[in-house]
Amino acid sequence: MEEIVLQAEKREVVGKQVKALRRAGKLPAVLYGPHISSQAIMLDFREANRVLPSLTSSQLIVIDLDGEKHTTLIKEKQRHPVRGTIQHVDFRAVSMTEKLRTNVVIELVGESPAVKEYNGVVVTGQEALEVECLPKDLPERIIVDISILAKIGDSIHVSDVKAPENVQILTNPTEMVVLVTAPAAEEVVEVVEEAAAEEPEVIERGKKEEEEKEE
Repeated sequence: MEEIVLQAEKREVVGKQVKALRRAGKLPAVLYGPHISSQAIMLDFREANRVLPSLTSSQLIVIDLDGEKHTTLIKEKQRHPVRGTIQHVDFRAVSMTEKLRTNVVIELVGESPAVKEYNGVVVTGQEALEVECLPKDLPERIIVDISILAKIGDSIHVSDVKAPENVQILTNPTEMVVLVTAPAAEEVVEVVEEAAAEEPEVIERGKKEEEEKEE
C-alpha cells in the first residue's frame, strides 16, 4: 500500500478567523492523540481536497508537521454544504505498536443469484464493522461476497464474515450484514389503489347525508 503523506504547518488562527485561511488556500485541521497534545494545524487546501475525499475512514495518513511525522486516521470531516469541499478535518494520531479500535467500511462484491433469478432486493444492515488490530494490519475495507445469496431470505451475518489476517472483528456476531428480500407484491399496490379510489365515494355519501339533514 502506497504511503499517503500530507504536509502540514502549525497555525495560530482559530475560530471564525479560519475563513481567511481558506481564502488563502489553507485547510484548517486539528491533530490529536493519546501521546501528543492537541494541535491546531493547516494543510494545503487544494492538495487535501484532492487526496482526502477518496480515502476510507480506516486508511492511514502520515501528517508531516514541520518535519515531524505522525501516522493518523481521519476522525471527522466537515464539508461545505453547497460545494461539497472539505472545510475542516480532525486527525487522530495512532501508535504503530499499540492496537487500536476503529470502524472499517464494508464493500459488497459479486452478484446474488436471488437478485438475478428472483428479482430479489438487497438490503444492507451494516455499512461498517468495528475491528481491533495494529495499525499496520488495518484494512481499507472489508470485502463481503454476496454471490452466496442464492434465494429469497438468504442473509449474511457478522459471524459469517471472514476477518482479515491479524484483525479481530468486535461487532456483535448476530448483527445482519446483508439480506435478500422479496420484491414488493403487486397485490399490495392494487389494494392501496382500490382504497384510494373508494375514498371520494365515502366523502360524497357524507355530504349527501348532511344535505338530507339540512332539508
